[in-house]
Amino acid sequence: MATVATRERVSSDPGRAKPSKRPVGRWLSDHLVLLVGILVLVYIFVPIGYIFALSFNQPSGRSATAQFESFTWSNWTSICEPEGLCDSLQLSFEVSITATLLATLLGTLMAFALVRHSFRGRSTSNLVIFLPMATPEVVMGSSLLAMFVSVGLDSVLGFVTIVIAHVLFCLSFVVVTVKARLVGMDSRLEQAAMDLYANEWQTFRLVTLPLAMPGIVAAAMLSFSLSFDDFIVTNFTSGQSVTFPLYVYGSKLRDFPAQLFVVGTLMFLVSFVFVIAAELWRRRRSAIR
Repeated sequence: MATVATRERVSSDPGRAKPSKRPVGRWLSDHLVLLVGILVLVYIFVPIGYIFALSFNQPSGRSATAQFESFTWSNWTSICEPEGLCDSLQLSFEVSITATLLATLLGTLMAFALVRHSFRGRSTSNLVIFLPMATPEVVMGSSLLAMFVSVGLDSVLGFVTIVIAHVLFCLSFVVVTVKARLVGMDSRLEQAAMDLYANEWQTFRLVTLPLAMPGIVAAAMLSFSLSFDDFIVTNFTSGQSVTFPLYVYGSKLRDFPAQLFVVGTLMFLVSFVFVIAAELWRRRRSAIR
């Protein structure tokens, strides 16, 4: 009996207990989501890192190859050396900025109308908004080209027709994004402002618009990205104008300059800075509150 009691005291003593080793399978199951997330991020960022590395590549011929041959800084100091590269970038920025401003303005007004007002055909309008998002770009591009030809704009295909086309397919994304923000807003804040003797314009400017601004900014950024990156619809409606995606496609058929990798790297870095700045601003606002 004394021996049994001694064993029980030894087994119950935490200082004498041996640390149990967790099996590898248990550790993997606990960190499975983290591991999958890391693998997905690696899968996403490996091509971006490859583009960044090739931006410092000095190819032996005129066309950039998929293999790194020698290191050079000359690609970064001669971005506009390939003929037409900077012109296509300028046109893409002009089209994207114009289309973003128009689509954001019209889409925001449509979102306010769909959320704040009741009218006949409101449910049908909500359904129709999703059609451009679900329509294949080939169908949309060919339809827009047929429309431009039928109204006599086939001879002036270019900046104007590209902007019209981009506004049409960006409009749905703006409406959906801003509408989601407006639905989640607390209407009691606007009622409180009016109880404090603010008129409708003051309530909209000081309460409604600041609350809706994150959704409006997100919709504008999404529209800019979609417009700048579009190739299929632009290819149908551009005429003789060459945007940056069209220039990249044409370069693939001829010689592919290494400066295109530089432009791609710069675009990624600028987007990364915007995302980090937005996250820091959000955390600062949360800390102040």
